[in-house]
Amino acid sequence: MRFRTESSPHIIPRHSVGGVMRQVLLALVPGTLAMTWFFGWGVLVNVVLAVLFAVALEATMVALRRRPVMATLSDNSAIVAAWLFALAVPPLTPVWVTLIGIAFAIIVAKHLYGGLGYNPFNPAMVGYVVVLISFPREMALWPAPETLPQMPLGLWQTLQTVLTGSLPAGMDWDAITRATPLDAVREGLVSGRTVSELTRSPVFGTFSETGWEWVGNFFLLGGLYLLFRRIIGWQIPLAVILGVAVPAGFFWMLDPDQFASPAFHVFSGAVILGAFFIATDPVSASTTPLGRLFYGAGIGLLIFVIRTWGGYPDAVAFAVLLMNMVAPTLDHLTRPRVYGHPRGGGPPPGDGPRTPNA
Repeated sequence: MRFRTESSPHIIPRHSVGGVMRQVLLALVPGTLAMTWFFGWGVLVNVVLAVLFAVALEATMVALRRRPVMATLSDNSAIVAAWLFALAVPPLTPVWVTLIGIAFAIIVAKHLYGGLGYNPFNPAMVGYVVVLISFPREMALWPAPETLPQMPLGLWQTLQTVLTGSLPAGMDWDAITRATPLDAVREGLVSGRTVSELTRSPVFGTFSETGWEWVGNFFLLGGLYLLFRRIIGWQIPLAVILGVAVPAGFFWMLDPDQFASPAFHVFSGAVILGAFFIATDPVSASTTPLGRLFYGAGIGLLIFVIRTWGGYPDAVAFAVLLMNMVAPTLDHLTRPRVYGHPRGGGPPPGDGPRTPNA
């Protein structure tokens, strides 16, 4: 009787790449819906356009590399990158800005490095940084959450704005956009006002501006779902949040008039989104347990430093890309000890080459 034998691995992986990416997309839904509620239809329009561009460019690059197109598209990695990029840009970003950002993310940051698994930098953040530096005006047009009920942009008007780059007749950018909480605090401090004066404005909620803190809460909900399903580890999200909150709390206690509170930093901008969905990218992040802690803490610390003394108020994308460069070194320095081997990675004592008389 003959028995069927199969090659290793004999243990079936718990998660496939496509399955992991689908879980990430599912976890992004609550935060995406919250952003749509507070900032309008442009959020969903950006997501749809970015995903369409990403899938088309992914298929084109895979075909040019003579790889199976459908097998590559089924891993959903291009959709995740496009979705994260779309959430990072303002809801009324012109379509050509989105196309340029996605092109850099998929073509340059992903496929020119060899495709999924070989890219050293987070593709979504590469595309976002490119358009942030290249088109600062378009990347600063965030709608003010409290003005949406007063001057709503319907779906058709939103499409018109995104496709043409200009508002419908009778509307003005100054009437529907305003500086983000991070921009407002930064500009207020430069003009000589204190943090307490700035946060007494009725547009600020418990921790941050009304709208932004709720968006952070819903992305936190999605991040906790990923932790519960064991799609991501706890080290990077916790380290990112503490990396922001600890130095922010230290300086806030020293001078609360010149430095915002830790809660403000955590619930403003993209810290929650970055901690659970961006910094945890399995390809560009650190992979060892100890390395993940250093990697996340470095991202959090860089976010606070760039926000406080740098030129960009949010800084999540820059912090992630800078730590992407450090991740291989962290993995090398924090390799866990292999059972039966010394920490240096060599053979255990007594297992060296033997002489004939041994």
